[in-house]
Amino acid sequence: MRNITKGREPASLTEHRQTSFADYDNYRDKDTLRTGLVSEQRGICCYCMQQIHPVEGSMKIEHWHSQQDFSGEQLTYSNLLASCMGGDGQPEAVKHCDTAKGNRVLSRNPADPDHHVEELIHYWSNGRIASTNATLDAELNNVLNLNVSLLCNGRLSVLRALQKALRMRGTFTKRQWERLLEEWSGTSHTNNLRPFCGVIVYWIRKKLTRA
Repeated sequence: MRNITKGREPASLTEHRQTSFADYDNYRDKDTLRTGLVSEQRGICCYCMQQIHPVEGSMKIEHWHSQQDFSGEQLTYSNLLASCMGGDGQPEAVKHCDTAKGNRVLSRNPADPDHHVEELIHYWSNGRIASTNATLDAELNNVLNLNVSLLCNGRLSVLRALQKALRMRGTFTKRQWERLLEEWSGTSHTNNLRPFCGVIVYWIRKKLTRA
């Protein structure tokens, strides 16, 4: 997970919320909502950081607080995120992200600036994601299932590919490491982020602490 900066909600969502008997199910402009959510997350899932596209079938509109248990927040933009399909339709053991989470409650919202999720996340050399916060660590495994083999292998593949490319380029200066960090974290551009960029950002930051 990484910190998500929420943008302005779609005008259609604002207008819909002001109508009588408004709820999420009778909101008709979900295509615009998908586009906005995926754009502000820069093309990656709010939880696992796989690539997503703003079309039905490529992603889900996730309610961080579920519609079932928090009906008053079903049209609250800060409660809405873009998640991957998370193995929808697959066996329970391989489901992840929103599909695995269901109606369960998470302690941290990546779109809440007060929750600082990125500061609490770290990665192991085998591609596993973990947290220094015991509650969040349990949720990463038992609620979001973010250490399913598909995701661990994806993170590890991205990390190994970058490490191989860097070995071919030779020694890096501190400024070169900083530029690489800016590229992978998205601070030097406005393009979509690369899938599983979190593991690379974490790895480069560790390198910089030793530079």
